[in-house]
Amino acid sequence: MADVNRGNRPLSPHLQVYRLPLAAITSIMTRITGHALVAGIVLIVWWLVAAVASPGAFACADWVMRSWIGFIVLTGSMWALWYHLLSGLRHIFLYDAGHGLEIGQAERSSQILIAGSVALAVLTLIIFFAF
Repeated sequence: MADVNRGNRPLSPHLQVYRLPLAAITSIMTRITGHALVAGIVLIVWWLVAAVASPGAFACADWVMRSWIGFIVLTGSMWALWYHLLSGLRHIFLYDAGHGLEIGQAERSSQILIAGSVALAVLTLIIFFAF
């Protein structure tokens, strides 16, 4: 065993060389958005609890909700909600039924998932600010 030449063996593909397929990236993003939804939920629950607690606590929570950081967190959570919903629908109606599992079909459904979540998030913002 000691005289084995390890210099001529191929190395495993590294992330700098190997590019993950879009279906794998969307799968990872589904898990990340599921966890990221907690940030928006915590912010909204804090705002509601502060509304019940006292006027001072509500003023503080309301200031955070209306600030730029609150807008970014809530907008990101809203996009994460759309993304997570569409990803779950794709999984239920396509993957669980055994459809769309080929590489080309999974790539196409991943593109539709990303475009759909962005379009629905923009539509939600337009409706929110229009009324």
